Amino acid sequence: MKEKIVLAYSGGLDTSVAIGWIERETGAEVIAVAVDVGQEGEDLQVIKERALACGAVAAEVVDARDEFANEYCLPALKANALYMDRYPLVSALSRPLIVKHLVAAARKHGASRVAHGCTGKGNDQVRFEVGTGALAPDLTSYAPVRDSGMTRDKAIAFAQAENLPIETTKKNPFSIDQNVWGRAVETGFLEDIWNAPTEAVYSYTQDPSIPREADEVIITFTKGAPTAIDGRPVTMLQAIVELNRRAGAQGVGRLDMVEDRLIGIKSREVYEAPGALALITAHQELENVCVERDLARFKRASEQRWGELVYDGLWFSPLREGLDSLFNFANEYVTGDVRLKMHAGRCWVTGRHSEASLYDFDMATYDEGDTFDQSLAKGFVDLWGLPTRIASARNLRVKK
Repeated sequence: MKEKIVLAYSGGLDTSVAIGWIERETGAEVIAVAVDVGQEGEDLQVIKERALACGAVAAEVVDARDEFANEYCLPALKANALYMDRYPLVSALSRPLIVKHLVAAARKHGASRVAHGCTGKGNDQVRFEVGTGALAPDLTSYAPVRDSGMTRDKAIAFAQAENLPIETTKKNPFSIDQNVWGRAVETGFLEDIWNAPTEAVYSYTQDPSIPREADEVIITFTKGAPTAIDGRPVTMLQAIVELNRRAGAQGVGRLDMVEDRLIGIKSREVYEAPGALALITAHQELENVCVERDLARFKRASEQRWGELVYDGLWFSPLREGLDSLFNFANEYVTGDVRLKMHAGRCWVTGRHSEASLYDFDMATYDEGDTFDQSLAKGFVDLWGLPTRIASARNLRVKK
C-alpha cells in the first residue's frame, strides 16, 4: 500500500504543483485539504476540483470561518494580542486551526505525513510542524519548497510541463496571506524597506487620505466578546466582517513594519486588519473601565507573552492555555458599550458605558458632590513612600 501524505492546500500555484511534486519525490499519494478561514477568493468547490485535477487522490474542503472567529480570533481579542505592540497575529492565528484539520484528515485517510508549502525562512514552517507534533506526535512533516528545492521557477516549469489547470505567471510580485482577521503582504519591492507601499498593495482598506464623512459605531461586548453592533446582535464572525467593511472604508488598520521573525531574521511586512484593530481598540477601553487595577496591570504584561507564544508557533502550549484562563477570568465583567469614531485611517473611543463599571463618578469628580475623603490621602502617601525614604536615608548615611 502506498504511503499517504496530507497537504495543506490553498488552490494557488505552489500547492497545486506540490501535489504532483510530492508524488514524484516520495511516491506517496496526496490528500489535499483546504480550510476556509475567511480568505475570500475562489469557491471551495472550485478549489476541491482543482486539487483533484492536479492529481490528488482525495480532496477535502472545510468551512471553518465561525470556528476560526470563535476559537482563535476571540481569544486573541481577549488577549488584546498585538505582536511587537502592532501586529494582530493575522497568519499566526490561522495556522493552528489549519493544522487541526490536517491532522483530522491524516487520521481519516491513514496518512503518515503532513505537508505544507512553507519556505525554510519563515515562521509558518514552525507553526505547521510544531502544531502537528503537538496534536499527533507520530506524524512527520514534509515541505517540498524547503526539503526538495521546489522553487517558484521550478513550480512554473512543472505546471506547464504537466499542463496543470492553474495560472503560471509571475504578474503578482507579492506573497499574500489573508483571512477574516486580516491580510499580510510581503516580498516584491517591499523587501527594500525604504520603498513606500503603493495603493496596489492594499485590498481590505481604502486610501485614508481621500476625504469622506466619519463613521461612528457602538460595539456591545458581553464578557469580552462582541455581541452587538449599533444595537443589532452579531456573532463574532459577523462583528469582524462588518468592522472590516466599515473600518476598512475609512482606511483604518494599515500597518507597515519591520518585525522579528522567529527564525532569527527581520522581515518587512505590510498588514491590513481593520476589523481586528477596531475591535481591540474598543475592547481595551472597556477593560480599562471594568477590570480592577492590579489584575489589569498583570494582564497587560501577560498579553505580550501570549502574543509571542502564538507568533512563535506555540498555540498548543500549556502556557498559552493557562493565560487564556486568566484572560477569561479578567473578562468576566467586561460587559457594556463602546462608541468608536473611524476616520482618515484612525479609530478612537468617544464614549463607554457599563453596568459593571468600576468608574465612580462621585469619587472621580472634582466638582461639588465629591465623595472622596481627601484627608485620608496624607497618611497613605506617607506609608506608600516609607520604604523609599528608608532606603534613601541609608544611602546618604552609608557611602559606597
